[in-house]
Amino acid sequence: MIKVIITDDHPLIREGIKNVIQGENDIEVIGEAQNGQEVMELLRKEIPHILLLDITMPGKNGLDLLKQINELYPNMRVLMLSNHPEKRFAVRALKAGAYGYLNKLSYSDELIKAIRRITSQNRKYITDDVAEQLASQVDITNGSLVHEKLSDREFQVLCMIASGQSVSEIAEEFSLSPQTIHTYRTRIKEKMNLDSNVEMTRYAIENDLIDK
Repeated sequence: MIKVIITDDHPLIREGIKNVIQGENDIEVIGEAQNGQEVMELLRKEIPHILLLDITMPGKNGLDLLKQINELYPNMRVLMLSNHPEKRFAVRALKAGAYGYLNKLSYSDELIKAIRRITSQNRKYITDDVAEQLASQVDITNGSLVHEKLSDREFQVLCMIASGQSVSEIAEEFSLSPQTIHTYRTRIKEKMNLDSNVEMTRYAIENDLIDK
């Protein structure tokens, strides 16, 4: 029996995932969590065969949590789920140690296939879209993708600012101080040679990093 823990801050999403899994005789949901603290508590009690982890959560986000889990449980297999298109976070998630990345809009079709491949074959699950993203990053060193210079958190702040969120809103979502977010914004501008939020937004739109 493949044991699964689901981590997502939206109850309806967790319920949808459970409904998909419950139709399978060889997969069992052994726990649910809505944030990083809850999933770490669950992992201290029982280690699943695979952890389904949302990339966008209040407090510690999925990418930061993934890195923490990999340090504490290096053999843990994690499948990232997200509302964001593969172009935005898939490669970062895989580089951070995820075994796969699925867009929530398509998970009902591919979730079971991904769970079985990751657990039974111990192979990463990469969709065609993610494979295309990986291939496109072979020549990152030529400097064509400026945002690849950013850390994961800086990249997230860039996308949030470009989406119209204020510094205070971003600070609240990450449980950080506004001053820390100002620092991230300054680093983003320096690394990307941008002068304003308007230029950051224009760059994000041109590179399809946010919904238009």
